[in-house]
Amino acid sequence: MGFHVIGLNHATAPVDVRERVAFAGDATGSALAELRALPAVHEVALLSTCNRTELYAETGDDGTALADWLARRSDVGPDLHAYLYRHADAEAVRHLFRVATGLDSLVLGEPQILGQVKDAWATARAAGTLGNRLDRLFQHAFNTAKRARTDTRIGANPVSVASTAVKLAQESFAPLAQSTVLLIGAGETIELAARHLVQAGTKRLLVANRTVAHAQDLALRHGGYALPLTELDKHLAEADVVLSATASRVPILHAAQVEAALAARRRRPMLLLDLAVPRDVDAGVAQLQDVFLYTVDDLERAIEDNRRSRREAADEAEAIVELQVTRFREKLEASTRSEPVKRIRAHGEAARAEILARARQQLASGMSPEDALEFLAHTLTNRLLHAPTVAVRDAASQGDAELARAAERLFPEPNPADATRPGER
Repeated sequence: MGFHVIGLNHATAPVDVRERVAFAGDATGSALAELRALPAVHEVALLSTCNRTELYAETGDDGTALADWLARRSDVGPDLHAYLYRHADAEAVRHLFRVATGLDSLVLGEPQILGQVKDAWATARAAGTLGNRLDRLFQHAFNTAKRARTDTRIGANPVSVASTAVKLAQESFAPLAQSTVLLIGAGETIELAARHLVQAGTKRLLVANRTVAHAQDLALRHGGYALPLTELDKHLAEADVVLSATASRVPILHAAQVEAALAARRRRPMLLLDLAVPRDVDAGVAQLQDVFLYTVDDLERAIEDNRRSRREAADEAEAIVELQVTRFREKLEASTRSEPVKRIRAHGEAARAEILARARQQLASGMSPEDALEFLAHTLTNRLLHAPTVAVRDAASQGDAELARAAERLFPEPNPADATRPGER
């Protein structure tokens, strides 16, 4: 089929590697242009989330060029190859279907991944790197995910990394009804966290973001207080729980800032939940006393119960994925078989349109209808039969018996008994 997937995720690479391979939204367009410029790459899409970075492509090679490009584009270098997985053809199709369905997610069945896959597809279309074959693959993936969520309970009681983080804070740190929570960022993950925090009855909600208008919008909808990121140090000590998920390429919180906040809090503990990749909280913060720091990788243990409870539904969803992989392959093979027929018909239609237009011009210039019809029939016949006649003649001179037999099947000897006699219809 020519489909390839090259990537890494939460199962193959730790967060300190994933964050060095992640692509921010504004970098995706240039990355797609670079990928499409690779000699063997015909079509390509790029999916980058907090838990995975993947390249989906239709190529003329084994996908090595994609892996080499990803290693060069990151600052990991050749060592990145040890963390990468590679899937080709049916395995590549299966992988995309599992990703879109939530079967390959850190949180089994989480609903956000389908939207992220759709965003990757839309970005590739806008960048002009998505052709017919890859577009059909993604469309089938969307239908597969929809079917799995409709026909199984894989999406029942939906959870996300954000909801898991809020649950962790509620169950292992302090009652949220007695806590001030600081949210850093204003994207989808923070939006989801804010909803869960409000539902849990959080005492006070602060929202900090680089763009103050976005923080104000989110705070207004969830009864919180907005502040610019530049005032983070002034308010950090107020927070019992900090939940951060920005698109920053560098840490937002450093050890010195958190240490100062702890001093102002008179060493009352703080819980920091870093859901960003690259990480928002510098790793050195974990060494401070009275701080509990969790990253997306640490949530793996917290969501194990969820994974077990959804296993039965996941098995049903896996069966749907397998069925849809087979159906997609059958459609692709049927389309491939019909391509020669499409080309033949397109050639015939083009010849008919051109020669008919010329015949009409000759009629308009005064040629008799009989002569115009003779020109039309003679020229169209020659145009349609020229290419196959030359091919069969060349095949005969080169001893290509297979093409000669094919020509006999295409143009069998006419049976005189089947001919319509003059005057009959």
